[in-house]
Amino acid sequence: MCGICGFVSTSTRSRPGSSEIVRAMSDAIAHRGPDGEGVWVDDAAGIGFGHRRLAFIDLTSGGLQPMSSASGRHVVTFNGEIYNYRELRGELESAGHSFRSQSDTEVLIEACERWGVEAAVKRLIGIFAFGLWDREERTLYLVRDQLGVKPLYWGEIDGTLLFGSELKALIAHPQWRAEIDRDALTAYFRHNYVPAPHTIYRGVFKLPPGSVLTLRRGAAPSITAYWDAWSVAREGFDTPFDLPESVVVDQLEAVLKNAVKSQMVADVPIGAFLSGGIDSSTVVALMQAQSEHPVRTFTIGFREGDYDEAGHARAVAHHLGTEHTELFVSPDDARDLIPSIADWFDEPFGDSSQLPTFLVAQMTRRHVTVALSGDGGDEVFAGYDRYLHADRLWRHIRPIPRALRRGAARMLRAVPATVWDRLSAPLPRSLRSRPLGDMLHKIAAIIGLNDEDAIYRFLMSQWKDPENLVLGGHEPRGILGDASVARGIPDFISRMQALDAVTYLPDDILAKVDRTSMAVALEARVPLLDPRVVAFAWRLPPPLRIRHGKGKWLLRQVLHRYVPDALVERPKMGFGMPIGIWLRGPLRDWAEDLLNEERLRADGLLDPKPVRQKWHEHLSGRRDWQYALWGVLMFQEWKRRWSDGRSVSTIRAA
Repeated sequence: MCGICGFVSTSTRSRPGSSEIVRAMSDAIAHRGPDGEGVWVDDAAGIGFGHRRLAFIDLTSGGLQPMSSASGRHVVTFNGEIYNYRELRGELESAGHSFRSQSDTEVLIEACERWGVEAAVKRLIGIFAFGLWDREERTLYLVRDQLGVKPLYWGEIDGTLLFGSELKALIAHPQWRAEIDRDALTAYFRHNYVPAPHTIYRGVFKLPPGSVLTLRRGAAPSITAYWDAWSVAREGFDTPFDLPESVVVDQLEAVLKNAVKSQMVADVPIGAFLSGGIDSSTVVALMQAQSEHPVRTFTIGFREGDYDEAGHARAVAHHLGTEHTELFVSPDDARDLIPSIADWFDEPFGDSSQLPTFLVAQMTRRHVTVALSGDGGDEVFAGYDRYLHADRLWRHIRPIPRALRRGAARMLRAVPATVWDRLSAPLPRSLRSRPLGDMLHKIAAIIGLNDEDAIYRFLMSQWKDPENLVLGGHEPRGILGDASVARGIPDFISRMQALDAVTYLPDDILAKVDRTSMAVALEARVPLLDPRVVAFAWRLPPPLRIRHGKGKWLLRQVLHRYVPDALVERPKMGFGMPIGIWLRGPLRDWAEDLLNEERLRADGLLDPKPVRQKWHEHLSGRRDWQYALWGVLMFQEWKRRWSDGRSVSTIRAA
């Protein structure tokens, strides 16, 4: 993993001083690559590439970037790793090409030159984002990997196309100017992340996963897909395996072992994140099975027992014989990190698991340079509890006429939550694990919905009505609002998996892992998102994905060959922090300052009324609004960091 950046003039004007501009852009993302830097410019063509290097394959100068092809026709700046580069190198050598280094970057650029960009990237297995300049055709290509593991931002400003691994690289360009996109902000408050292709800035975009942006002189940028997760999922669900279960388990184990082995290749120390759950335990088990030495594993824990998985991870590590390290996190640890969050993400990002993810990455980096993680397993193997809950709920309420359901919902909502809470007071404490009013109002909101897709959107929404929160904001219509998706994948659970894979996975989970790991210059690899694993998993028929009320059934069968059931079979916990508790305690003063009504009103972006209402309800304990409030707090922190007249020149309604 590294950091890339660059620009190309879309007019005929040259850009003198390009080296200094590119270096400033590169310096803004220096944390992504502390092992070296490189700049390449062609002032006559109005183009410049920058690169920050985190070295893990071919640590010599042969891997330095930006890199030119042997012929000199192409130049590349590349972030990531090509896991099958040795096979591709062999093909190129058989065709007569001689290589100067052992780096995968050289294989990438020579493959693009020989086979063409789109044909080459279709053959890549890895995590990558790169910019490639064709000096002969004067054409720029920007490419992002299949699942969106590595980020790539781009935008056109005053006749110049800018790109980079993070927004801060674009912000460092002297032509940068931007304003907050209120429509994107509205979408942010629904999801607690800004969904692609949008960013928080108007006119600046995320390149979609599996895409190539092409910019030819005198033409507008065009984006084409070379790999489409939605289409691959739909094809897989339409052509399920028809094989004995034991055969499919064997095949999945082989595919996973190959993916893990290919991602263990590095010329630097390597380890793994271990929570003790199904996904990370499977990755670590397959690593240890293919390693001659104990694998280094890392986990964090919390003093609050409902959030702590450290003991489970420790037990798995002991069974597998790994060299295990753990860290326990306190509210002070979280509070100390909060001012840094806006620097990690460049745009508002409200997934509170950003904090433990950073802390485990920070601890891991003290020992290794590369770490494998189990991210992606929930989406690919149907592991989220919400899949089961949403499907089960819809099956129960679907036979009830919609009018009756809506009537029942109105009756439940007619009684204030506080009244329901008082009515539940005589019940034994064991039956009052959560406020009754909060629970009944959420049930009312769900049973009154029109269809199963509305239930999914409800469960994925932090603010259910974000247009009533953002002044002048209109939520963009994305795939979650597209009624045709139900026809493409009729099975509800399969559809939820595929929707997560093209939205929540790249824009939340993978963005979180990339920014937090890169903040400490740690390369995080995700073997469960090897495209071959993904394509295989989406061919699993429903009984091999979900059985006996549990997801990941087939993945569990592979894991049980290495780890006893008792060590890993337990209710899913997720990877979060006790934010709700801390907002009522050690983080309360910080939150109150950012949620101050006068501050909100003066900014002119958010309606203070719903924010203050949720804040008061949360403090009273009547409702749990930790996720919705954390999204507001992260936006406020981001705005405090970046709305300085340089990164956001104007803040106004659309």
